[in-house]
Amino acid sequence: MASVHGGELQQALLRLGCRPVDLLDASASLAPWTPRLWRMMSLAIRHYPDRTHQRLISLIAAVHGVPAELVLPGNGAAELFTWAARDAAEAGLSVVPAPGFADYGRALRCWHGEVDEQPLPLTWPAAFPQPYQPPAHGEVVWICNPHNPTGQLWSRASLAPLLSRHALVICDEAFLPLVPDGECQSLIPLVAEHPNLVVVRSLTKLYGIAGVRLGYAIAQPERLQRWAAWRDPWPVNGIATELAERLLQDPRHYRRWCQRVQAWSAQQGAWMQKQLSALPELMPLPSAANFLLIRGEKSLVPLREAMEQRHHILLRDCGSFAGLGECWLRIGLQSPRHNRQIIHALRQELRG
Repeated sequence: MASVHGGELQQALLRLGCRPVDLLDASASLAPWTPRLWRMMSLAIRHYPDRTHQRLISLIAAVHGVPAELVLPGNGAAELFTWAARDAAEAGLSVVPAPGFADYGRALRCWHGEVDEQPLPLTWPAAFPQPYQPPAHGEVVWICNPHNPTGQLWSRASLAPLLSRHALVICDEAFLPLVPDGECQSLIPLVAEHPNLVVVRSLTKLYGIAGVRLGYAIAQPERLQRWAAWRDPWPVNGIATELAERLLQDPRHYRRWCQRVQAWSAQQGAWMQKQLSALPELMPLPSAANFLLIRGEKSLVPLREAMEQRHHILLRDCGSFAGLGECWLRIGLQSPRHNRQIIHALRQELRG
């Protein structure tokens, strides 16, 4: 069965009968380090979270240099996609990229939204950023920048014209902080002047904290106030709030962390591209992100299963991405040691 999301660790542990320490998960695309901030969490566990999230909102706003009223934290990006999709369903036809993240479709189905797929070319040059090819129709456009699963980075200059052509533009920038110079292509600076723009971010990828579930939307106040009235009373739990406040309390620390992660992504991405290109039957495509999409000459399902069963390494099945299938895999970059482990295991499997 195709995976609908990377990082399905518990199911793999049950299949393999092993411990988490014995499994290398390259199916999820996260930074390889997690900050050591778990001490002094007793207050966050004991008391109800602040429903207004005023301090967290102010810290996120300071990081991005935007007014606080443009920020809304959420229970991961997925929760925020749900509310964006409610607006999208009311606005009309949503155009989503294919291949693309399946959660956009999931969110739109919640509200019976009308969806049309925009097929993306499955070859592209290595130079980034690249121009985005706009859809010729649709009231709503969903964008992922850099794109998941291809790793393509779209230029802000090519995305900005969408705001004058469509009733609503929803831009998922979950991976953008991990991209060197990626912030230059962010649409966040355009939000204040465009009420039809929503940008969704996540701290999950940047800090390697997928289990915490913390994202945020940047959009104009009227839209965010409407979303806040729809959602549960405490969408962001106390531990997530406390952790995020510590991570973002100093914008300079945030920028240094981003620089560290971006340097790792650039160096390890180039190294993995070179190593994978030298392997038979595999073609890694150019990527600006911290993951690589790989095309095979034949089905890669046996290879993925062998990597899991014999080496305890999880690679991302691409069956849930429209337009991809058995001949595709995605590998999330790991630490240098673990990337070497992945390449060694792939060599063993592909060369017998």
